[in-house]
Amino acid sequence: MLDGRVAVVTGAGRGLGRSYAIALAAAGASVVVNDLDADVAEETVRSIVDAGGSAVAVVGAVGGSEIADALVARAVDEFGRLDVMITNAGALRDRTLRNTSDEDFDLVVTSHLRGTFTCGRAAVLRFREQGEGGRLILVGSPAGQRASFGQTAYSASKGAIVAMMRTWAVEHAKIGVTVNAIVPTALTRMVATIPGLGELVEKADRGEPVPEHIRRKGLGTPDDVAPLVVYLASADSAAVTGQAIAVGGDRIALWTHPGQVAEQLRAGGWTPEAVRDLFATELKSELQDHLPAPLDMGGE
Repeated sequence: MLDGRVAVVTGAGRGLGRSYAIALAAAGASVVVNDLDADVAEETVRSIVDAGGSAVAVVGAVGGSEIADALVARAVDEFGRLDVMITNAGALRDRTLRNTSDEDFDLVVTSHLRGTFTCGRAAVLRFREQGEGGRLILVGSPAGQRASFGQTAYSASKGAIVAMMRTWAVEHAKIGVTVNAIVPTALTRMVATIPGLGELVEKADRGEPVPEHIRRKGLGTPDDVAPLVVYLASADSAAVTGQAIAVGGDRIALWTHPGQVAEQLRAGGWTPEAVRDLFATELKSELQDHLPAPLDMGGE
């Protein structure tokens, strides 16, 4: 499905990124594996090469232009081209607003949002030079779509990534570059602290099957997310762009684009009193749920 294609995957040493890299290679792509941790990056490369695939590692933290340019350059130097950029890497700090330091915020936003920006820009420059289109696969999160307690910087970054995806999809359609954001859910170390999920993560790490009723609610292993990534990296997905796609367990779903849910007009404009009355009457039933999406992991 991906024979002859070349992909970069950031944050590919562990978890979801590792699954993406291995699945891309199994489908025929050559892969540049990026991670901050040299040992896990090399281990992912070894897994791919031992299975008959092609991969190299580039160690470094995403964020600045230097590492983004280096990732693209390594793909071109090693494999002759670049077709796919997957921006998976990023740090996490579990802090409520009053406990989030400047350093916490900057670390998370730099790794997730700025890293996506610089890697996406570097990839598009190469796609333009090649003149054959390309694939940008950005990584969002449910935390960027709904509330996520204690994740100010992470939610801000992931929400911005999806917004950026929509703009990039419009900007690059004429040169054959598709841009989509996946919104994955999987039993990884990142969700192990959520009440009720720690034991499931431990079982999944041991290779135990994820219960069917959990899978149907959108939670499985990282390997359950990878097939969507392979598809979006392929020529078959040329008509799919500008989409936020949820994936996990047995489920694939499309998130809506933001849109108005209610509208009221008042001739001559609004007074504070008229606005007060509007929210007490016509708009009262239209106010949007501000709570996190529920994670009910009980039985069916």
